[in-house]
This record gives sequence, structure tokens and C-alpha cells, in this order.
Amino acid sequence: MRKIITICIIGLFALNVQAQPVKTLKLSDKELLDKIKGGWAGQTIGVVFGAPTEFKFTGTYIQDYQPIPWAEGYVKYWWEKKPGLFDDIYNDCTFVEAFDELGLDCSQEELAKRFAFADYHLAHANQAGRYNIRQGIMPPASGHWLNNPHADDLDFQIEADFIGLMAPAMLPELDIASRVGHIMNSGDGFYGGAFVAALYSSAFYEKSPEAILKTAISVIPEESTFHQCIQDVINFHSLHPDNWKDCWYFLQEKWNCDVGCPKGVFLNFNIDAKLNSAFVALAMLYGKGDFTNSVDIATRCGQDSDCNPSTVGGTRRHVWV
Repeated sequence: MRKIITICIIGLFALNVQAQPVKTLKLSDKELLDKIKGGWAGQTIGVVFGAPTEFKFTGTYIQDYQPIPWAEGYVKYWWEKKPGLFDDIYNDCTFVEAFDELGLDCSQEELAKRFAFADYHLAHANQAGRYNIRQGIMPPASGHWLNNPHADDLDFQIEADFIGLMAPAMLPELDIASRVGHIMNSGDGFYGGAFVAALYSSAFYEKSPEAILKTAISVIPEESTFHQCIQDVINFHSLHPDNWKDCWYFLQEKWNCDVGCPKGVFLNFNIDAKLNSAFVALAMLYGKGDFTNSVDIATRCGQDSDCNPSTVGGTRRHVWV
């Protein structure tokens, strides 16, 4: 049996985004399952690959001469050593489980309670959102910048992968992304998650990194600083396609300014969604579609250098299988 998946290029936000002609993509059950499994596998590989470097390189990239170790059994090793590293994975699983048990129309309040009372470590926007919910401040207020000083952090960005995998080749609707993303984020923090969801979704039918990125960024309002930052990466790469470090320096000068996160304001620590998503885009473009090179570059860019290769790995892996 073959599944016919309708690709709806409508956008997550319906904010001045013009609907494109509907296309169809045919995948067998096996092909579809392989791609979804590949997305989860690539995400896990990426986060483990970057584990030794997470936030250790916040004002520089990782030099080529410095090896990034990888060995058999590494996933199990890091799970036992630092389970909190896998927040990219277990947050996704919480929402997947909620949708599976409660249905796709489950309420934002139900999703928020599952998230807020889950028994695992959280940080930044996630932790602030959890605190708000436990104090009776429900979403979208729990993720709004007036109540959550981490609103522009990348938390929704690192846990939005599942949305794209749940909506293969169908750019996710505003309703799904909004119900989840505004639990912990707003503004550019929300756009980061919407962007990642669209990356995964579009990677089911787009093949080149350029096409995947252009489709994903098309659902983000052009007037947002998030859209402008990612578009800068795409434009820079088109003019200077050979050396990713040149693009890295460009991003440092123009976009490496975290004025939201209470920890990042006075440090070179930057967990802002814009810059870290820009590193994802940089790695996809300069990695030229190669899984290993793309994950390696995303890690060497520094900052949240486990979450960014996780996004790159998940996106690139399920393109190929």
C-alpha cells in the first residue's frame, strides 16, 4: 500500500504567507517509517556528538585540530553520565505521548500540565514556563516575555522536531505549534521552534539544504529579527559558499547579542534562538548535504553545540533514508 501525503505550503502562521499550489508526494508505509525513524536517530546522534562541547565554546568556534570524540556505546555512556543532556529528546517524547493518549485535538492546558509536572530536569525558558504553570500562570502567559524572561531562548526550538515528524511533508499548522510553543516561549523563541518543525516537515520532500531552509524560513514573518537572521545566513552563503568560518564571523559581528536570557546578558553565553538557529542553517548549507560534515560544523560553531547538531542531524538523516 502507498500513502499519498498532501503537501500544504500554507505556513504555520497565516501571516501574509501566500498559499502555494498543492503538490503530492507518494511514500510507502516502509519509506515513511524509515524517514521518521531516521529523524529520531539523527537527532539523538547529533545531541550525543556535541555532548562534550556544550556551552564550552561560547566566544569562539572549535578549531579543526581539536578532535570531537565518538565511540561505540557513546549514547548509553552519555545517558548514564548526564541524562539532562537529552532534553532535546525527552521533552519531545512528553508531547508525543500526550498527543497519542489524548488525541491531536488535546488542549493547550492538558499539554502544559503534562510538561510542567514531568519528572525530569529543565532549564531556561522551559524551567520558567514550568514554574509559571505550577503557580497557576497558564499558557500562553507562561511563555510570554512579561512572565518569562527566557522567552527568546531556544527551548521550543530544541523540542519542536516531533511536530515536523508528526506532519511529514505538511508544514505544521499554527494550531499545533502554538499549543506547544507558547507553553515556554514567545517572540523569536517561538519562531525558532516553528522554524525547526518546518525544517523537519519540508525535509520529507525537499532534498537540498538550500531548498529545505528556504521553505522553512518562508513560514516565519519577514519583519521578525529571527527571519532576518536566517535570511542573512542564506544570503551570505550564496556569496561566500566555501568557508563556513567566514559566515561564523559575520554572525558574531551582527547577531551575537543575547539581551533576553538573564544569564546571557552579561556573558558571552548565548542561548538566543536566532543565533543558534543561524548555526543550524550555516551547518546545513556549508555541510553540503553530508551528514557527518553538517553535524561536525554545527558542533564546531559553539554555543549550544549539542542541541544545534541534534537539529541538523535529525533534519539531514531523514532526508536520506
